[in-house]
Formats: sequence, structure tokens, C-alpha cells
Amino acid sequence: MQARPGGRHVNSDRVSPGGRFTLHTGVTSSLVWLRRDLRLHDHPPLTAALAAGGPVVLVYCVDPRDLGLAHVGGFPRVGAARWQFLLDSLAELRTACRARGGELVVRVGRPEDELPAIAQAVGAARVFHHPEIASEERAVEQAVARALVPVGARLEACGSHALLHPDDLPFAIPDLPELFTAFRQRIERLTPRAALTTPAALPPLPPGVAPGSIPSLAELGVTAAPPDPRALFSPRGGEAAGLERLTSWAFDLGALGTYKQTRDGLLRADDSSKLGPWLALGCLSPRTVYEAVRRFEAERGASTSTYWLIFELYWRDYFRLVVAKHGDRVFHAGGLVGARIAWRDDPAALEAWCTGHTGFPLVDAAMRELLATGYTSNRARQYVACFLTKHLGLDWRLGAAWFEAQLVDHDVHSNWGNWAYAAGVGNDGRGFRLFNLRKQALEHDTDGAFVRHWIPALARIPADRIHHPDEVPADELAAVGVVLGRDYPRPIIELTAAVERSRVAYEAAMAAVPRKPGQRDRRRPG
Repeated sequence: MQARPGGRHVNSDRVSPGGRFTLHTGVTSSLVWLRRDLRLHDHPPLTAALAAGGPVVLVYCVDPRDLGLAHVGGFPRVGAARWQFLLDSLAELRTACRARGGELVVRVGRPEDELPAIAQAVGAARVFHHPEIASEERAVEQAVARALVPVGARLEACGSHALLHPDDLPFAIPDLPELFTAFRQRIERLTPRAALTTPAALPPLPPGVAPGSIPSLAELGVTAAPPDPRALFSPRGGEAAGLERLTSWAFDLGALGTYKQTRDGLLRADDSSKLGPWLALGCLSPRTVYEAVRRFEAERGASTSTYWLIFELYWRDYFRLVVAKHGDRVFHAGGLVGARIAWRDDPAALEAWCTGHTGFPLVDAAMRELLATGYTSNRARQYVACFLTKHLGLDWRLGAAWFEAQLVDHDVHSNWGNWAYAAGVGNDGRGFRLFNLRKQALEHDTDGAFVRHWIPALARIPADRIHHPDEVPADELAAVGVVLGRDYPRPIIELTAAVERSRVAYEAAMAAVPRKPGQRDRRRPG
């Protein structure tokens, strides 16, 4: 089976760490380069390094490139909520390492600069790491590999961030099905490899290298907004917090048993698992989540709800494989389809969408929640993405870049893959697929609680009118203390005309895309 992209493959899933460690002068050391794997459980690179013998140094580099701006939209590459979650995760990981006799080394600098210096200082010959798939991350890996050569060390990739190891897939990456359903049908009978155990002990930090301090937001030049008291989900970074959330949500609350029925909820913190932040930064292993689901099924019975959480892990794997197969096409304006859609250029509309001032309460509530907390529900993400691309007619990449900056659970593959799908230019395209905002409101915020929570100016409007205050007579709005244009914006578009304009632009672009033999016609309205 073809090894997954990202460098030399070391299949370390079946090796196990040794016991206690003693530092011996002249013994070859190993580094473990951490990125999106901030945990000690189920960690193939760490397991491989421990099995190699000798001192092991865990290193995380806070890359200053992440403090820059995105190529699209000029947004920050990483927003304050994501930075804080990362710094919290590093602090917790350092505590866990020290409790086992080890240490986490932290540097602020480019990995290709910092890792060779540390490798030379401790005499490391091997640098183990989880490989990445997207091009920017792989470019950093290649730079690190080149920089290690002069100091006599080599970069070795092991394991995978996915639930299913790429070597176990029943197809090579180029043969990945273009439709998720076809992918799921081919892999759902596979059993993931068992999660690796957490080492009981770690070797001490060798002399000649300092642990380094974990920077604060202020030291990074990042300004965080004060905590919003309306936040109903405020995840704390770190492996222990992730494992605690998994246990409390699935087992203590028993919420895994009703996940399928509640997962689209907009307001309640436990309607969905909300494991995304810890999975995205690797504080939780997907295999650990999978095994927890199977344990729940053994104790309390399997159901569509338990299957659905595993189903979401399959989606996560699928988007990673899509990037592995198609590369940078996933990030192009035309997506995997290659459609040249005539997107509108409207900075004012984009700002209104980003800040939650479009005049459409269901959209604005979700966008204000995202801006205040770094999180909004999966259901909300779907309809606000539709609003940006199909109602406002703006380039989907602007939305993907904004989400990348804001989402505390940002995963590059899932975020950009989902956005391309929402714009109709990704996998499994369904043409001009549109979310009806009235229907979404009736189904998912029937009593208006979500809108009231995030837009208190509308709190006194009756439930049957809160989602379309522009249709309420001015005197009735005044009676509940609302003046449109002062307390809440008027709609920035007329929906019917805006949707028709976007539909025409989309269908014209799709009609110009050459079709491959046997390809499903994505030009049909969805």
C-alpha cells in the first residue's frame, strides 16, 4: 500500500516505549517535533523515539509565520482564540511531561532554524514527527529536513493524524473516490489500529538545552478580547481537558447516546460533542475517540448516535485524503471543479458578515458567537457559508480564511474542504445548493433563543417575528425598544434578487467547465 505523503515512513504504531530512562554521555538522542499532536497518549513519533533508546527531547516551535496575515482577505492567519488554546495546551503538556520526569522544550522561531540547533546541542541523529499533508506544512517539513543534514540528523515521519492509517486503506491515494459515500462504503468495515498507550516515564532533558518559556499573548503581539459572559462553550486547551470532555460528555452525561438527534442544536453546550478543538490540535487522538465510542457501545448499546460520531471521524479522514490527492487545487478559487465564478467585490458586505451585522438575525447570531468565542455550531457554519457564497455572492475563500483565523477547532483540510463544498466547487457537488433561512430558523431556533442570546437588542421581539424584524411594523418594533438602523441593521441585501444573481453567475461558470466522461452534471440546481 502506498505510504501517505509527507516524507520517509516509519511505521511505529506497533512499537512500545521502554520503562525508566537514564541519561548516558555519548548516547544518541532523538527529538520529537510537535505540531498538531500536543499529547502523550497514542503518539507514534514519541513511541518511536522512546523505542530507539537514549535521551528524547520533545520540542514545539511557535512559528512567527503564524503571526502574519493570510493570503486571502488579509485576515490574521491565527486569531486570538486559537492562540490562547495553543498556549494553554503547551502549558498543560509541559506539566504532563514534567510529571513523568521529562520536559517540553519551547522555542519562538522557525522550526528549520530551531530544530537543527537543538539537535546539535543534544547530539540527536533523528527527529521524529507526524507528517502533514497540506502544501505549506509540507514545505516547512522539507525546509527542516534540509536544515538537519549539516548537523548529522534526519527527519523521520511516523503515524498519521487520521483515524485510519493510510497504509490500511483499500486503495491508493490517487484512487480516492470523489464522493464521500463511495469512500465511506469502502472503509467503514475497517478496524482502526489500536491507540498507543501513554508512557509512564520520560527521559530527563539533556544538559546543554534550556526548556524555554511559553510566550504569552502579549509577548506574541496578539490582543485578545475580554471573555464574553454569553459564551456557553469555552474550551481549555490541553490533553487532560480533551480527555475530560470526552469522558464527561459521552459517559457522565450520556450525551453520546442522543448525539444524532441533538447535534444540530445551536445553543446548548452539550448538544454536540465539541471535541473538535482538541482533535484539531492533536490534544486528542481520533483513535482514542473511536475506542471511547466502542466502549460506550459495549456498555450501553450501539445506536445511530454512536455510529454518527464515528461517521464524523470518517469525514475528517476524507477531507485529509482529498488534500492528499488534489493538493493545492483545494485552495484555488475554482476548487476541484475549476469553475471561474464571477464573485462580487463588496468589502462592506464582507465586513457585515464577519461581524454579524447583515440584518439577518440567524446569520448574525452565529457570526457574533464565532467572533466572541472562536466557536459556532456545525449547523450554523453551513448556513452562514451558504449566505456568504449564495446570498452575498462573495468568494468562498474569504469565508474559509475568516474561519481559519477565528475557529478554535480549525483544521485546514476540513475547513477548506467544507467551504469548497458549500460553494459548490468541492467534492460531491450538488449544484447551487441553498439553505432557506426561514426554514433553518423554524427547525433550529423555533423559539428564537439563539438569536436572543447573541443579539439582545432583539430579545423582546416575539418568537414568530424575531427572525425577520424588517417585516415588523416600525411602531410595533418601537414598542419593544427596537429601531432598525440604530439598534439592529436593516438587511444589506434583498434575498430573492441576490440569490438569483448568484445562481446565474454560478451556472454560467459551471456551464463553461469541461465535463469528464461519466461525471455527474453539477450544473443542475440543487
